[in-house]
This record gives sequence, structure tokens and C-alpha cells, in this order.
Amino acid sequence: MQPVPTSLSAAEQKVREDLAALYRLVAHFRMTDMIDTHITARLPVMPGKSDEKPAFLINRYGVLFHEMRASDLVKIDYQGKVIDDRARDMPELFRVNAAGFTIHSAVHMARHDLAFVVHTHTAAGTAVSAQEHGLLPISQHALKFYGKLGYHDYEGIALDLGERDRLVADLGPHKAMILRNHGLLAGGATAAHAFHEIYFLERACQAQVQAMAGGAQLRFPPEHVRELTARQFESEGSDGITELAWQAALRLIADTQPDYRS
Repeated sequence: MQPVPTSLSAAEQKVREDLAALYRLVAHFRMTDMIDTHITARLPVMPGKSDEKPAFLINRYGVLFHEMRASDLVKIDYQGKVIDDRARDMPELFRVNAAGFTIHSAVHMARHDLAFVVHTHTAAGTAVSAQEHGLLPISQHALKFYGKLGYHDYEGIALDLGERDRLVADLGPHKAMILRNHGLLAGGATAAHAFHEIYFLERACQAQVQAMAGGAQLRFPPEHVRELTARQFESEGSDGITELAWQAALRLIADTQPDYRS
């Protein structure tokens, strides 16, 4: 792969590095499905270019999450078409899964507050997505999403662009969603926030699968405790905690080779 051109703006390079780090952290916590899930980021519009068309970054198809670098991320438009300048001479090296961007494009175009979007197919997430009751309020991790989680019914492999409107409607004002019989989806204004959402949602699903596997009767906190806990997760200072957790997580991949920032 050619390195990211030095002409890239500092803002774009920062997004590239954050997105590459997010890919590696998802791999570190075993939330990957080989090459069949994606994490995307909306690129910021440069000052004075308000008429500029939105652009996004997605993984170069075939690169595993644990080996992702900033230079492996390919710039695309909202239709999933490659618009990366580096692809002009070597298009075969900048192949992306356009179909994989169908779900992401729906969220990015409708929710400008979610600059980073993560989609996973983990065993626990997929298992909960197949349970009729969805995510149960039986753990502190799950209560973070109490009343704040969307659900979208499975419509087959996401190739139909018409599904985007229905997906956005099902997401509503939330930052996370369970894709029925499919997996999990989470987003955030920053890579740190997106990681926080998908990490907690995945852990909540893991806890639920194990709790139900035990066969014992489940205990549910009372309604007022569920609502209180959900509010506590969004209390003043939560952004600082999210950033602190992100910086700690980055240390987990700081010594990996090659450097994710390259």
C-alpha cells in the first residue's frame, strides 16, 4: 500500500488514525467477523467548503481489523463509490465492499451527530438479536441502553438501498441498535464515543447470553432503578470518562506493528 499522501489535511489524518485505532480495538476485544463487518467515519468538511459533498472512510476490502492502518482506509462517497485519489493509478488496491456501506450510509446521511459507525456480527450480539425479547435490563451494562436502543427487522443481506429509510426510522434518536437476526450497530460523535457504545452493548449481550444459559430465573431491577441508571450513564462528566477510557484503550494497541497511524 502507498502511504497516505502528505497533502492530506490534519483533520482527515486525525480521522484516519482514530478509525484505524477503532478497527484494531474491535479486533483486540474479539468483535470481528473476518472481513465481513465494517467501521466507517464521516470526514469533516473543510472551512470555506460548505458546498463540498460528504465523504467517508471505510476499510480496504480484505484487510483484517487487527492489521488496519490509516493508509488502508479508503475514501468513498455516500453511494459507496471510491473517490480516493490513490485509486486512479491502482484501483485494484482500493477495493471496498460497497454493499457493506448500505447500512452505514443510511446512518451517516441521516445522523450527522454520529461521525463514526460500528457494525458487528459477534456471537453474543447475534444471539441476542435472534431473541424475541431483545436486550433485557438484567445488567448494569444493559441498563445503559434502557429506553435508548433501536431495533430493525432483518430484510436479507443489505443490498436494497430502499432499506436505508426504514433502518434510520428504526434507529430513531438512539446511538445504538440491534439488527434482528443479524448483529449490532452503534455510533458516536467521535471514535471514543463509538467505541464506548459498541463495547458496552457487546458486554451487555455477553452477560445476557451467559445468564440465560444458566437456566435460573432472572432478576430484573425495578423500573425506577432502570431509568435512574440510564440517566446516570449520561450524567455530567460522562464525556470525560469516555475519553479517559479511550486513551486507556489506545495503550492496548500502542506497540502493535505496523503502527496503526501509518
